[in-house]
Amino acid sequence: MFDKDGNLIPVSLISAGPCYVLQKKNKEPSSAKAPAGKKDGYEAIQVGMERIEKKNKIKKSMKGKEYKFIKEFKGDIDILKYNIGDEINVSIFNEGDKVKVSGMSKGKGFQGGVKRHGFSGRNATHGVKHEHRTIGSTGRRFPQHVQKGRKMPGRMGYEKISVKNLKIMKVDKENNLLAVKGAVPGRNKGLLEIRG
Repeated sequence: MFDKDGNLIPVSLISAGPCYVLQKKNKEPSSAKAPAGKKDGYEAIQVGMERIEKKNKIKKSMKGKEYKFIKEFKGDIDILKYNIGDEINVSIFNEGDKVKVSGMSKGKGFQGGVKRHGFSGRNATHGVKHEHRTIGSTGRRFPQHVQKGRKMPGRMGYEKISVKNLKIMKVDKENNLLAVKGAVPGRNKGLLEIRG
């Protein structure tokens, strides 16, 4: 998109909500008649997004929480002002705000050391045959086994990634859209957590 001065700015378009408060957790029981062991011990709210419309997809255990995505936010935000049933939408954000966006990075499956850790690989000549991208020796003479933490081939990606200080360029309150400057973690149509 273009800003007021005509500069071209790369943005990520995020469909943010609306979300609904499903449950409120408190340090103490809500009333004196509450049964023993009912207090949660911490303050948090549970938020749901994308209500499930098909009745055959709703299980008995989901009563009152018929949402595709459910996330809990602990007391590091001002949770006391929200009550069960309240709607949370993009109106809590303003243009120019800095936000922290978290999500799961793209999964790349099982990868070798060259791709996963940036190893240079073996020589192209001088007796190296069919092992140009192997990692080479992994152990030592002592303690005669591979130590923990050694960079080796393995599953790559699909880890929680957080990007801080992303600037909100535009807020579309009618369609619940946020235009955020720069890239956000994860694949297209992935689930993101946005904190102010």
